[in-house]
Amino acid sequence: MPREGGENDPETEEVLLLEKNLWKPWPRTRTKVKGCLGYVKRVLFVVGDDWIFLFALGVIMALISFTIDFTVNKMLIAHWWLFQELGDNMLLKFLSWTVYPIALTAFSTGFAQSVCPESAGSGVPEVKTILTGVVLEEYLTIKNFGVKVVGMTCTLAAGSPIFLGKVGPFVHLSCMIAAYLGRMRASATNEYENKNKQYEMLVAGAAVAVSSCFGAPISGVLFSVEVVSSHFAVRHYWRGFFAATCGACMFRLLAVFNSEQETILAPFKTSFNIDFPFDLPEMIFFLILGAVCGVMSCAYLFCQRWLLGYIRRNSIIVKLMAMEKAVYSGLVALLLSSITFPYGLGQFMASRLTMKELLYSLFDNNTWIVLTQNASLSRPHVVDPENLWLEWWDPTFTVYGTIAFFLVMKFWMLVLATTMPMPAGYFMPVFLYGAAIGRLFGEVVAYFFPNGIWTDGVLNLIIPGGYAVAGAAAFSGAVTHTLSTALLALEMTGQLSHILPVLLSVLMANAIAQRYQPSFYDGTIIVKKLPYIPRFWGSQKGSCMVTTDQYMNRNLAPVVKSWGFRDILNALTSSADTEFPVVESEGSMVLLGSVARSELLYFLHSYTGQDTVVEGTPSSGLEKNVGEVCSIQPITFQLSTQTSLYQAHELFELLNAQLMFVTDGGKLVGFVTRTELRKAIEDLALGKTPVQI
Repeated sequence: MPREGGENDPETEEVLLLEKNLWKPWPRTRTKVKGCLGYVKRVLFVVGDDWIFLFALGVIMALISFTIDFTVNKMLIAHWWLFQELGDNMLLKFLSWTVYPIALTAFSTGFAQSVCPESAGSGVPEVKTILTGVVLEEYLTIKNFGVKVVGMTCTLAAGSPIFLGKVGPFVHLSCMIAAYLGRMRASATNEYENKNKQYEMLVAGAAVAVSSCFGAPISGVLFSVEVVSSHFAVRHYWRGFFAATCGACMFRLLAVFNSEQETILAPFKTSFNIDFPFDLPEMIFFLILGAVCGVMSCAYLFCQRWLLGYIRRNSIIVKLMAMEKAVYSGLVALLLSSITFPYGLGQFMASRLTMKELLYSLFDNNTWIVLTQNASLSRPHVVDPENLWLEWWDPTFTVYGTIAFFLVMKFWMLVLATTMPMPAGYFMPVFLYGAAIGRLFGEVVAYFFPNGIWTDGVLNLIIPGGYAVAGAAAFSGAVTHTLSTALLALEMTGQLSHILPVLLSVLMANAIAQRYQPSFYDGTIIVKKLPYIPRFWGSQKGSCMVTTDQYMNRNLAPVVKSWGFRDILNALTSSADTEFPVVESEGSMVLLGSVARSELLYFLHSYTGQDTVVEGTPSSGLEKNVGEVCSIQPITFQLSTQTSLYQAHELFELLNAQLMFVTDGGKLVGFVTRTELRKAIEDLALGKTPVQI
């Protein structure tokens, strides 16, 4: 039965209000609670909303890191239990050793490629590209996050036969959470999320990722700045350090609560001699170790980039990768796991150890060549946690032979594993590989100086574990072109006594690697052809002699300020540009600013009154022009014809610009995009661009 009275009747409004609040009891209590929550929100945001979201970022990523590690550890324990329970049946043992990583890697690849192909790989090259201002769709979505977590967990659970890590994907994951929290922050504060805020949150996310993986907040911030940022403002340091500290503290506390550690300690705690950790003459040996790591990193980077390019060129592999990427990953996993079978070649590569145990063993404080002199040595049937170094011992090969064989085999195996199209990290494997280089170098030095080195009447013994720490930092730093790996290695081991020799090794390795090869992430960007501006290699002298007028694009499509309907229609139909330069007149070509394509479409629609513009619409009698209707944006930064390539490169990186117009005396003569800039840098590296000296 309809109610009497109109919509504006007071009685009707009262009835409607009562019906609206019928299922909302205790209105006064709800009002008080809502007011308290609003007050808390205002107080917290007065203190600083950045602190809240950065704290949340650190805690969330620490929880995710711990959960992944916990899950992977249980899966590895289950795999090892199955391997042990099969007894002496070598066939079943071989099948359990190989089928397990094959199934996990194939599932990781298939799941990633079918749900979100953008989740494959490390993700760091894409994050570097995004931070330059390029928009990459699907790389920071929640769907990509879920796929990356599942795929990375399966990759890590495949174990040491596959020999891959989690740092790179975790950087990608952390940046996804940072981007999501940034949008939440903008929604909660009713503020517009500008590009600067997005940049700050993404860099902080990269810092949190490293600190949540290793519990190393200081080196995590420095590593993120070196790897993903081309330019970094010092005033943003506090964001990265605060978020990284929260993540590292939470990660280490969770390890204590899970009874993995008795208290908060370094993840790979060592016990080197603090009084005399190294002698002054050993500085020469550490420099030599850095040079060796630099040369090895150049060989690794060249082979890895060549193999990635070969896979994209080989017709057979291209067809396989196009149809069945999971089959390719399964075949690679079959090869790698077969070689690492513990009762085959794997017994000479310490394949029974997990990657964490491998790093623990290489950082051992003892000198293995001295321990092997014990005649009663024998390799245990199961891994002895107190004597992990026994996995490197063989009565025929000796420790030198096993470590050398490990280095030779893992070199090409790691290069091959990086071609698998699944979520995986590549920093931890190169860090561990560098530790093996340093361990072998230290054992050789200990062999030639069995009684140590005499200095001022004091005998100081050689500590091979210190060389392993230096080798890990030097090789990983050379591969990634970073210096913060020196501090990362020291934070991971809790040993600051070796800071000087470790830093010297890292500097020497970087000096060689940066001179001859791009970093691992830059090389991946080159192979994937991502829209990223490469760095200058070698001398920058040639880049200062190349000017803008030698490589700029002269195919202009300017819009004259006085143009009407017909001219704008012709300009839009003849060009697909999203931004057009606006000039005073076709004769003067004086640059006034730029106008977006959407503004020009609005200009057309304002005359037609409909979304579709008919080509034959007459333009006679139109009084309005572009200057009167459209919003012309002023151009703050522009290039001149005499701007050097080096200066243009710096401006593009600093401003995250995608396009810059070129003027000569205020007259528009061309424009430069990232495409022209990248081609000019590549031509200069190949010697194609003429340089006037």
